[in-house]
Amino acid sequence: MSDNRIPTAIPGFDEVLHGGLIREHCYLIVGAAGTGKTVFSLQWLLQGITNGKKGLYITLAEPVGKIEQNVTSFGWKLDSIDMLDLTIKGERAGPGLGEYHIFPPSDVEHNPVWQGIYDAVREKRPKLVVIDSVTQLRYLSADEYQFRKQILALVSFLNESGCTSFLAFEPSELERETSVALAVDGIVRLRMQVSPSRVIGLRSVQIDKLRGSDFMTGLHPMRITSDGIHIYPHRIEEAGELLAGQYTVSSGNGELDELLGGGLESGTTTIITGPAGVGKSMLATHFIVKALSEKEGTHGVRRAVLYTFEESVNAIIKRCAGVGLPLEKLIEDGSLKIVRVNAMNLYPDEFLQMVREVVEQGACDLMVLDSLRGYELAMEEFGTPQAHLHNLVTYLGRKGVTTLLLNEVERITGDLMATEHKISHLADNIILMRYAEHASRVIKIIGCLKKRLGGFEPELRELQITGAGISVSKKLTNLRGILTGVPGYVSDL
Repeated sequence: MSDNRIPTAIPGFDEVLHGGLIREHCYLIVGAAGTGKTVFSLQWLLQGITNGKKGLYITLAEPVGKIEQNVTSFGWKLDSIDMLDLTIKGERAGPGLGEYHIFPPSDVEHNPVWQGIYDAVREKRPKLVVIDSVTQLRYLSADEYQFRKQILALVSFLNESGCTSFLAFEPSELERETSVALAVDGIVRLRMQVSPSRVIGLRSVQIDKLRGSDFMTGLHPMRITSDGIHIYPHRIEEAGELLAGQYTVSSGNGELDELLGGGLESGTTTIITGPAGVGKSMLATHFIVKALSEKEGTHGVRRAVLYTFEESVNAIIKRCAGVGLPLEKLIEDGSLKIVRVNAMNLYPDEFLQMVREVVEQGACDLMVLDSLRGYELAMEEFGTPQAHLHNLVTYLGRKGVTTLLLNEVERITGDLMATEHKISHLADNIILMRYAEHASRVIKIIGCLKKRLGGFEPELRELQITGAGISVSKKLTNLRGILTGVPGYVSDL
């Protein structure tokens, strides 16, 4: 990291800033009430003090005692921060307060609020400063012209004093008084959008301006947790060199592997698509169990992760035990991890961060996402679902992770449709599963529609799920119209 950078140590934020804040620069932190400006600022100061920087927090709106009380839920103690309370008390309020006629710092210090700021910085000599909030200083100015002169002088004073500083400001005031945005070196904007379809608000952080540095654009989801703020950068994953085809992942069924040309190539993305109950999850589980039972050193699948958006972990274990798939044993030896994901309380970038952490720790060679419908619920309010999925698939492909995406289609029979999400182009392989009516009974059909890295048998077979696992028949002959769901007999040619 460059010597002119100061890492914030707020999880995810330094990545957004491409390394941290520029030293001796002044930044505006903009957000409406409740967006987390105070928590953000205090966390930054506390992290800076941990790294040997002296911090000063100047409050103009909320008494220090109230602030200390509010942060107890995070387990924070503010003793290490110099706290200056410049909130206007009753006895200090009166006619004429805040009316300035001369603008340089040396000439405005007759006012107790401005004077308190300059005196505290000179006396404490901090490296990190927060003023919460500059909106109050705006209210103390006699007119807009005076405020512009005063804020320019304040920013210049803080920078020349060797301080890296945050000035809190209200977004409505910033729209009216754009001179503040011009005066500072950077703008960090906090938002909270309340969605009627979700239990919680949708928090995010965005960089509007950052002098002297590039930064990661866009809205970055933010969560306030019991230990403070966590930011999940909205990364645009680079494709890079794909690590596909180093080995083959078997399904554990000879007939199915024959249909797939030997199995699925490692590092590829496979969509298993079909209506509810057709056996998509069971098929994916077969791939997991077979792959983990044949792991050999550094070649092959050593660890797998199943992300489930619908079923509980216990339900999956119980269902698989009924067909002879010992998931519990794989979980106990650490080779399989099943993660239940609440789609209604998840940011897409937060999920990508979860996946990245597992992959970077070397704990995932095979990933199953069950299902795309649940995943779509998690990201439909954050832009185009296909874009988020493309980001996820691109990252996994670059890391050589074999990925199975389970996709549910609404139609049980009728016209063929691989997916309803317009994501077929993301897949290296597409396995089709569907129902058909034959001889007065409902049968399950399986076939391969696409395979980029190898050949496959372009035929349809019947699939059965029994107490011993899955069973796949030979090619269905003498039938036509299978994909419509209502096949008919044809004579042998």
